[in-house]
Amino acid sequence: MSTTAPQTPKTPSTHRVSGAETVTAGGNVRSPRKAALASFLGSTLEYYDFFIYGTAAALVFPQLFFPGGDPAIATIASFATFGVAYIARPLGGLVMGHFGDRLGRKNVLLVTLLIMGMASLSIGLLPTFDQIGIWATVLLVIARLAQGFSAGAESAGASSLTIEHSPEGRRGFFTSFVMTGYASGMVLSTLVFIPVTALPEEAMMSWGWRVPFLLSILVLAIAFWVRTRLDETPVFEEEVVQAGEKKKLPAREVLRYQGPDVLRVLLMSIFSVMQTVFTVFGLSYATDHGGFDGSAILTVNAVSIGLSMVLMPAAGRLSDRLGRKPLMLTAMFGCAATIFLYFLALGTGNIWMVFLASLLFMTVLYSGFNGVWTSFFGELFAAPVRYTGMAMGNQLGLMVAGFGPMIGGLLLGTGTFGWVPVAIFGSVCALLAAGACITARETAHTPIKELGEPYLRATGRI
Repeated sequence: MSTTAPQTPKTPSTHRVSGAETVTAGGNVRSPRKAALASFLGSTLEYYDFFIYGTAAALVFPQLFFPGGDPAIATIASFATFGVAYIARPLGGLVMGHFGDRLGRKNVLLVTLLIMGMASLSIGLLPTFDQIGIWATVLLVIARLAQGFSAGAESAGASSLTIEHSPEGRRGFFTSFVMTGYASGMVLSTLVFIPVTALPEEAMMSWGWRVPFLLSILVLAIAFWVRTRLDETPVFEEEVVQAGEKKKLPAREVLRYQGPDVLRVLLMSIFSVMQTVFTVFGLSYATDHGGFDGSAILTVNAVSIGLSMVLMPAAGRLSDRLGRKPLMLTAMFGCAATIFLYFLALGTGNIWMVFLASLLFMTVLYSGFNGVWTSFFGELFAAPVRYTGMAMGNQLGLMVAGFGPMIGGLLLGTGTFGWVPVAIFGSVCALLAAGACITARETAHTPIKELGEPYLRATGRI
């Protein structure tokens, strides 16, 4: 009778599968590069669609969907349809965040892509006010609401997915590619719209403006294909599914245990008003009051934001070393001051002055926020409520940003310095965001399983 010596169970450990993937202790595959690419492409689609809408709202929608009467009122009404999407964003974040925290990040993000792509395609096919009257405006608003619903779920889901696929010590770097997609979408939308604005006015108003919306189907197809080949995040599988941490109502849980963090994210997200004032209101102000050609300002915006594609990953990587808060606060205080320089430059009539001011304001300083918030906001929450908590706070704060161009139109005064109230509005938003950032926990060097300390302590997990 032979006996077999008992086998000592091996402790699973993380090991490399390829240059881009590792297997975690629980046997799940972590794919940081693939996750970053999937998030980059999803954000590219989201912001491509948002920027082409914002550009159209500034240049053509007032005449196509809000004709007659005072042109200034038509422009404000057009900006209101841009902002209305931000009303739908919190709803999209809440609904899709609920399913993202219960069913997983990957499948929910596939749905958000489809909604965004179909909504943008629909806008490109819409009849105008002259063809069907007020129903054209109604259909435009419905499509815009669908865009907002999708976008409300996209950034929080993509950030959660990338954070949870990233290795320790590099979460900021990999998750920065969520907003690098923002810059990519901006550049693509501008490159598409520049030749449209160069068309004869009749051609631009009849069919030219539709082309950028119809082309979004190409970005949708590529992003959808990449996401279907990405595994669910190891953190969700190990910390939520295997640990039995699925919550029936993640929103109730996150408000109960991490309500202050939701409020912090909300206030910090208001800082995004700088982005919409720059890209949408600034475009309208430059063409209507600064005497600039629309294509010239679109080019300046595309170059200044395009260059941030280099600085945002650098900011994310630097935040892995120095912490998230120093980069965020530098951006907030810096932009609160340089927004005045940007509008002063628009008043000079010199396109090179505008470019230099844009470079400092949007490329250098704002990148310190855009390259970091995607990791910082998500890291404030524990895995079972991460998607919902980040989406809820972020999208409620972005409502202010969404209506930033409309608020700017209402605040705009007369004369050379009529822009001052708009700049003050932006600075106040930046300072509110900075105050919230100061009170937040630093998360850069916290192990991923210890993120969301208030929730973990309240539920007895630490």
